Amino acid sequence: MDRTDGTRSVTGLLALWAPTRLLLLLLVFKVYVFPGPDVTGDVSVIYQGWYEVLRTGTFPLDDVTWQYPPGAALAILSPALLFFLDYAHAFFVLVLLADLAVLALLWDAGRRRGRARRGAWVWVVGVPLLGPTVYARYDVMVTAVAVAALLAGARRPRLMGALAGLGAMLKVWPVLLLIGAVRRRAWVAAGLTAGTLAALFALAMPGAFAFLTFQRDRGTEIESLGALVFHVARHFGWDGQVLLNYGSVEFLGPHVDVVSTGALMLTGIAFGWLLLWRLTAAAFLPHTPADAAFVAVLMFTTTSRVISPQYMVWLVGLAATCLCFGRSGMRVPAALVLLASFVTMLEFPLWFSHVVAGDPLGVTLLFVRNGLLVLATLVAARELWRASAPRRQEPFAPRDTDDAPPTGGLTSRASRGAG
Repeated sequence: MDRTDGTRSVTGLLALWAPTRLLLLLLVFKVYVFPGPDVTGDVSVIYQGWYEVLRTGTFPLDDVTWQYPPGAALAILSPALLFFLDYAHAFFVLVLLADLAVLALLWDAGRRRGRARRGAWVWVVGVPLLGPTVYARYDVMVTAVAVAALLAGARRPRLMGALAGLGAMLKVWPVLLLIGAVRRRAWVAAGLTAGTLAALFALAMPGAFAFLTFQRDRGTEIESLGALVFHVARHFGWDGQVLLNYGSVEFLGPHVDVVSTGALMLTGIAFGWLLLWRLTAAAFLPHTPADAAFVAVLMFTTTSRVISPQYMVWLVGLAATCLCFGRSGMRVPAALVLLASFVTMLEFPLWFSHVVAGDPLGVTLLFVRNGLLVLATLVAARELWRASAPRRQEPFAPRDTDDAPPTGGLTSRASRGAG
């Protein structure tokens, strides 16, 4: 890459990143008020409440809204690093720094041979599309760990595994990064990291795994794919309720358990597809781990009985990581995720009252957003299968060699843990 081109590229990225992030800070600092519900309450009330409990050396044992693995305590306690700011302001600044860290990782990755700069642009554009919610949750921090893990890739499998294990202890979903890992060392490092952290928390703080019993009676969250059934059914006499339950607005009432079970079955089918892909895939290229992680998280997000707006942060980060690789086929799914992110901002927080009411505007927004996610999932899964399926004849083609392992390629044998 020409040094002048590189300077222009980073200048252009920062020229867009700086004003959009300044706007996000102004919104969460309430210099300007974004229409809709106050999204900063999760930080100033819920997170800060957990912070006060965690400081005493125990987890929130009696709070059913604490639904996170024990490593989440690190994110909740992190504002103590900026002790000269109040809790909420310190949290927002740390999220800003995590956002900048992701940009730095993606930009650096895009400078290498066989890579592309468009991944960094996806991140810069995608984050503000979600509105102020993106800075009022700790998901940007988790996404930073996930992006670092995927970019470590085949060259540093132990580092990839360790970061994936750390991410899983922060918010579970980064365990899906391992679906495309081609070295046994990555899985071992992930297990050791997660196991060590879990043991330390369990020994040091009571209630480290109390969260496992806090979701027993969940309903179907009103923004999820399955919720569309009840949004429509409400207009035909369904007599259930919309209530704040387990920290989110959910449908509760007749047949909700059936739809929730259906969502779990879809998730099981998604897991089965991923397992089948992993067992039959023959071509593992440098971009395959990132593509596989993106597909896995798309599948589990789309089929979940809860699709919170902050889940889109994960997808934007993984889409950006995929597009750092020149030969990744995830361009169309990434574009669909960006569109879905913008629609997500419209349905929450801008017009969330319409979603709760289930009126034509609210239902239309959910159909569009969830439809985009379903389409992105199907297209991404098809591309992953096509790109890694065995071929009768492999024509010569230039490969991304920057992250290729010393053996000269990633084969089906490597995918089963050899090396």
